Amino acid sequence: MSNPQNQEQKVLSAVPPAQGAPAAPAAAAPPKKPNRRVLVVAGVIAIAAIAAGGRMWYRSAHFVETENAYVAGHVHPVSSRIAGTVTKVLIDDNQYVKAGDVIAELDPFDQGVKVEQIRAQIASAEAQVLQADAQVAQANAQASGASAQVKQSEALLLRANQDADRYGQLFTSQMKAVSKAELDGANASRASAVADLAARKDSVVAAKAQIAAAGSARDVLKAQIDVLKVQLKDAEQQLAYNHILAPIAGRVGKRNLEVGQRVSPGQQLTALVQDDVWVTANFKETQLADMHIGQPVHISVDAIPGRELTGRVDSFSPASGNQFALLPADNATGNFTKIVQRVPVKITLQPADQKALAGRLVPGMSVIAEVAIGDNNKQVH
Repeated sequence: MSNPQNQEQKVLSAVPPAQGAPAAPAAAAPPKKPNRRVLVVAGVIAIAAIAAGGRMWYRSAHFVETENAYVAGHVHPVSSRIAGTVTKVLIDDNQYVKAGDVIAELDPFDQGVKVEQIRAQIASAEAQVLQADAQVAQANAQASGASAQVKQSEALLLRANQDADRYGQLFTSQMKAVSKAELDGANASRASAVADLAARKDSVVAAKAQIAAAGSARDVLKAQIDVLKVQLKDAEQQLAYNHILAPIAGRVGKRNLEVGQRVSPGQQLTALVQDDVWVTANFKETQLADMHIGQPVHISVDAIPGRELTGRVDSFSPASGNQFALLPADNATGNFTKIVQRVPVKITLQPADQKALAGRLVPGMSVIAEVAIGDNNKQVH
């Protein structure tokens, strides 16, 4: 037989609930377990955040970095030293040239004419020197003849004096051995000899003066020749300047040179760039506290991704970049705003890196410089 209690429960369950009566509360759902995948992802993110924070702290404590850095090098402008017209261009863009190679040639006509003109002037002056030498020799001969005539006149004067003295002794008030006319003739001969001797001596003085004048004229001509020789040397040098030479070994860049072009002294015709390069990094002044010469530097070149270069701090600029600006900021005003200044730092590269990347590292390239300032970092020599 069925249990009366069970039958009563079946009857009650068959009767629908009255309208408006509250429904029986549903059974509570069991709590869901956390998704394991979410936990793993959250853990990975937390570990990555901790690692990134630790890395940032470590790098801030042991490295200073700047993106305001560029490759620098020696760029030599090449210009003409004289005015002229270009007749030959012997270089091409990006070509490598050696020191002393001819880059271009100018028309040598004007300088050649000047050289020939000065050479003709030198030849004329040398002929005049020969003529002056001849005049000096002639004056010496005349001086020698005048000196001989002076001796002859002295001898005649001596004889005239003797004759005059002798006739004077023979013609006195007590003795009239000779006539008065003979005595007067002897005195006249003596006076004539004295005058002739004075004239001969004046001739010697005049001959010596002529010698001095001819010698002076010769010296002037020789001095003019020396001046002309200096001018000739300068003219020949100007003629040589028609060949424009490479001052150093390097690669040609910024060529502004064509055949037929008229150039003037100092006009830049091209530029030569040497392979020896370095890095100029502009660090903030607040980054320089722990930096010193010799520290290693890690360099990343934008043009060569994936290739890290090694360098060393070589030197610090003697002033900030603002001091070398064309118009430095005037801080002595009422509207002062403090701005962190940047100081250029020269960083040299390892010779092996420069040799391996010769021609690929060129001045002006952007780089990222990272200086190791940790206590455990040794200086790179």
